[in-house]
Amino acid sequence: MADDGVTRADGGRPLSRTWTDPVRRVMTRMLSPADAANRRPLAPSSEHSGIVDCAVYIEGERQPGEWHYAEALAAARRERQRHAFVWLGLHEPSEAEMADIAETYGLHELAVEDAVKGEQRPKLEQFGEVSSLVLRTARYVGHGELTETSEVVETGQVMLFIGPAFVITVRHGDASKLSPVRADLESKRELLEQGPWAVAYAVTDRVVDLYVEVADHVEGDLDALEAEVFARNSHGRIQRIYQMKRELVEFKRAVLPLQRPLQTLTAQVNREVPKEIRRYFRDVQDHLTRTVEQINSYDDLLNSVLQARLAQVTVDQNNDMRKIAAWAGIAAVWTAIAGIYGMNFKHMPELDWTYGYPVVLAVMLTISLALYRLFRRSGWL
Repeated sequence: MADDGVTRADGGRPLSRTWTDPVRRVMTRMLSPADAANRRPLAPSSEHSGIVDCAVYIEGERQPGEWHYAEALAAARRERQRHAFVWLGLHEPSEAEMADIAETYGLHELAVEDAVKGEQRPKLEQFGEVSSLVLRTARYVGHGELTETSEVVETGQVMLFIGPAFVITVRHGDASKLSPVRADLESKRELLEQGPWAVAYAVTDRVVDLYVEVADHVEGDLDALEAEVFARNSHGRIQRIYQMKRELVEFKRAVLPLQRPLQTLTAQVNREVPKEIRRYFRDVQDHLTRTVEQINSYDDLLNSVLQARLAQVTVDQNNDMRKIAAWAGIAAVWTAIAGIYGMNFKHMPELDWTYGYPVVLAVMLTISLALYRLFRRSGWL
């Protein structure tokens, strides 16, 4: 695979820069007057174009003007000796638009299909000279109180096509916007000189940093949930715990599968990624490992909280049954005595006694109070 820009960035001599006027420099290096006159607009004439930005970078500097993706690729290939490449940013492109871009940049149809659908798991694939990297994005959704229907984590997808002279980012959802990544990377000229893989690192770093933020926010929700479950006289509904567990599962599906692609990108045998960029990817891998450990600990904690809540429900049910049994025992005294005197036998104690009725009631009440105190003392009431 061609790797001219990468080799020079690692070990070649620095390139001299004699012009300060960016307009003169780009016109001299890249475009003839005829090219400048015939340059096509940035995107096809469509109200629903998925193209967010298209830029040409030479020696780490963005070239001025708006570019059509075909003209940008042609210009970057002419200036490969100067570390030129195209960064084409897309947001939920249509199939027709993506098909035209794929034909222009030589993208494999299977990877293009994944880019349009936007429902892939994190993975890294190689199609000839083009690498395909899929990232699942995540964003914490703020909420005043965790309920049975609260959305805690919103996920999306970013897919990157990294070629010898271009990088294409295809974003689905709003979980991770890439405009801040582009702005930050354009201020780091030395890093941007490394070529398309520098963009791949910056996007991956942004996605993983958002993982860290989401994990920290989720920890706060778990602390609140745990405090609610173990609070005195807790009435926390178990549906909230299940909802939190579902959101955590969605977060895990975004984070955990990314470990293997990052291991491939940081491997010493990987010659597709420049050596300097592999160092940066190792830093991203460290952050991802920390997040994975956090998620696993959250999962264990949530399982413990769920088991504790289930145990509390069982204990509450036992307490309720004991209260019911205690009151049933008290009521049985009245039922038994009243039942006996309701048999209408001729010879029964105290039938002809003037105070028989109030005495029997007093006996029933006394026995009931004694049982109440006994049950109260034993914790049944």
